[in-house]
Amino acid sequence: MATTKPKTAAKKTAAKPKTAAAKKTVKTVKPVATPVETKTVEKKGIFSGFFGKKYEENESILTIFKKPTLYGALVGEILGTMLLTLVLFAISMLGPVTISQYATFAVIAILIVVYGISGAQLNPIITAGMMATRRMSVIRGVLYIIAQIIGAWLGWMIFNAFCLAGGDSAYPMPAMAAVAEGNFGIVTAVEFLGAAIIGFFATRATAYKRSAFTSAAVVAGGIITAVVIGYVVSAAFLGLSNNFAFNPAVALMYQIFPTAGEGFGEIFGGVCSALATYALFPMIGGILGAYIADFASKLSGEKNA
Repeated sequence: MATTKPKTAAKKTAAKPKTAAAKKTVKTVKPVATPVETKTVEKKGIFSGFFGKKYEENESILTIFKKPTLYGALVGEILGTMLLTLVLFAISMLGPVTISQYATFAVIAILIVVYGISGAQLNPIITAGMMATRRMSVIRGVLYIIAQIIGAWLGWMIFNAFCLAGGDSAYPMPAMAAVAEGNFGIVTAVEFLGAAIIGFFATRATAYKRSAFTSAAVVAGGIITAVVIGYVVSAAFLGLSNNFAFNPAVALMYQIFPTAGEGFGEIFGGVCSALATYALFPMIGGILGAYIADFASKLSGEKNA
């Protein structure tokens, strides 16, 4: 009997993998040269920022009244100007001989006490210089001047109260000597000179604002220098005396306005002349002194100028 061989399963032919791998083409990307930004450094001139703001940018009439520190500063200006008025009244009664002995220390003490509260300006001449050199906003400067006038009025009230209490034995209240018609220009020139000296010293004192004593000593030195020069020049060369205050707020308390005249026109003219001599031109002088101080500081290359 014949045996049949079993059919062998057909060999499965496995598909050979493709040996020819696709060549990978590596693309070399050339870096694109990006243009280098060259910063152009502007060379600042020696007087760059001369008229720039030196106070807070957002200090305006809309924001300043929201700061509690403003009211403390105004109180400081009122109290400081009141004390300074008392000292100046005492000087005018005792005479300029005592200025170098007592007044310097008194003024320094007042400035140091008030310095941390408001900066101790206490004089519209100084405040005008600070506004002009943009160290203070206009609205703050106007409020300072109003506070200084109030402080000078309080000082006059205190002094006048003691004068009235003394009766007939008391010295009369200090008053500014009447400016003769031909002396208007001379008196105004001396007030202008003294104000320029004070403005110069007060602006230079800002360079030492980290030291209250140094700053106060510089300002006090400027005030005493202006008073000494003003009194000596007026008495020795011009034959005038008791005609100068170098502080518009205090000058208003010295009875500078005429109270009698032939008519309204004469009285009004006297008021305008008094304001020009003791307020307008001194404040212009303070601004000039402040600009001279800044100009000299910039010219010398001072770092904090």
